[in-house]
Amino acid sequence: MSREQYEALARNPANHVPLSPLSFLRRTVDLFPSRTALIHGARRQSWAETGARARRLAAALGQRGIGTGDTVSILAANTPEMFEAHFGIPMAGAVLNTINVRLDPGTIAYILEHSDARMLITDTRFAPTVREALRQLGRKLPVVDIIDDNEPPGERLGDVDYEGLLAEGDPLSPWRLPEDEWQALALNYTSGTSGRPKGVVYHHRGGYLMSMGTVAAWNLPLHPTYLYTVPMFHCNGWGHAWTMTLMAGTVVCCRTVTARAIFEAIAEHRVTHFGGAPIVLGMLVNASESDRRSFDHPVRVLTAGAPPPAAILERMKALGFDVMQVYGLTETFGHVTQCLWREEWDALPFERQAEIQSWQGVTFPMNEEVRIVDLETRQPVPRDGITQGEIELRGNTMMKGYYKDPEATAQAFTDGWLRTGDAAVWHEHGYMQIRDRLKDVIISGGENVSSVEVEDALYKHPAVAAAAVVAQPDDKWGEVPCAFVELRDGQHASAAELITFCREHLAGFKAPKTIVFGELPKTATGKIQKYVLRARAAGTGASG
Repeated sequence: MSREQYEALARNPANHVPLSPLSFLRRTVDLFPSRTALIHGARRQSWAETGARARRLAAALGQRGIGTGDTVSILAANTPEMFEAHFGIPMAGAVLNTINVRLDPGTIAYILEHSDARMLITDTRFAPTVREALRQLGRKLPVVDIIDDNEPPGERLGDVDYEGLLAEGDPLSPWRLPEDEWQALALNYTSGTSGRPKGVVYHHRGGYLMSMGTVAAWNLPLHPTYLYTVPMFHCNGWGHAWTMTLMAGTVVCCRTVTARAIFEAIAEHRVTHFGGAPIVLGMLVNASESDRRSFDHPVRVLTAGAPPPAAILERMKALGFDVMQVYGLTETFGHVTQCLWREEWDALPFERQAEIQSWQGVTFPMNEEVRIVDLETRQPVPRDGITQGEIELRGNTMMKGYYKDPEATAQAFTDGWLRTGDAAVWHEHGYMQIRDRLKDVIISGGENVSSVEVEDALYKHPAVAAAAVVAQPDDKWGEVPCAFVELRDGQHASAAELITFCREHLAGFKAPKTIVFGELPKTATGKIQKYVLRARAAGTGASG
């Protein structure tokens, strides 16, 4: 009878409340209303003001007929308005759709149409691109203009600006949570490196647990000062808008990411935490003396994207930054694994420590499992640090699926796991190390060459600021490594010199056969666009 007795104890409003990151704002406003929530230039905004503005936004959207399941798009830089949208839009029951500000008008128009957007909130600084996107959209869409007082005025495209919209709403409107934690929270479109971008749907449960997991994994203290360098349009800024609200932090908005801006924010506001792609780390270690500012307090950094070269991590540590590598996808709400440091590594040589730091590591606390499987059998590979397979994930911060794309959703989820398309090896204690995107593995004369391994070798050269390696078709070997390289300011190196350098650090067949010098194409989040480089290597006969 015990089973029936346990099952008779039903859920009720006292013991079962839907998990949602929206609840963090209500608690922080209640506990720390006068603490500074946001800094943007000369602007300072308390948590009480931020909460009232988010409630105004939710109420104003409701008065305009926007409610549960409606998509509200926003195209903006990392400003207070973008932060507030992460609460106000879902508090109205609507779905937050943040759009990459660097996309072309055609792709923006596609996202607005595909997402069934009911409204677009947009920064006037992006008006030329947005105007053309709206023309291509071909339907009437209400537009709300964000006017950033820290920037020169841009063209207004809407009938109301953001402050006017907020004036329509009640700052004392009810704090609203979703009726169901599985309700859609946000809609994020993938980068669309091939074909049209896919719409990744987040749920409230995942947003809540992502924040909780980040606090535990990053050992976040109460009241951190966080520099928002990660674009909030990318995986909702790794969920840190919600996480920093949970910890009643102070968020320093960073509209334009430069080495000078980061160093100045650290020195002026005593920033304690920030995140960024490895390209941001490279920007800092290669910064000129005139762009640097000294600081005497610990600064902790999360980095994600392509595996950061060990040489970059060594230089970051020398500058006073404590860097932790994390890994995730748009489909996983951002980071879901971390290179959790082990005390037995403290005695290793500094170079070996930096190499381990570049691993993608083990699962975050809020995630369930990560494994690496054989591509044919789909069975876990041994934890030998040699055998390569595909990373698979499962847990509570996996997407609901792709919006209006059941076929792609079914392909992503296989036998209860999310397939990532990333190739890695498994080390002792379950630490994983990415070797490549599966499509980036170079097969030269039947041998697998990791582009990441070749890039790591190139980064060890003192003249190299950034490097990316892709496959180049070859009549004899099928494919050979082709390296695209940015040199550091004032440094010089020839193609022959870099190839010889790589041969000193790698097996001969792994060394690039071609070196191409020039600026590397990057996404708005600082990721190198390898698909562009692959096209160059395959179609233009890349040469150094």
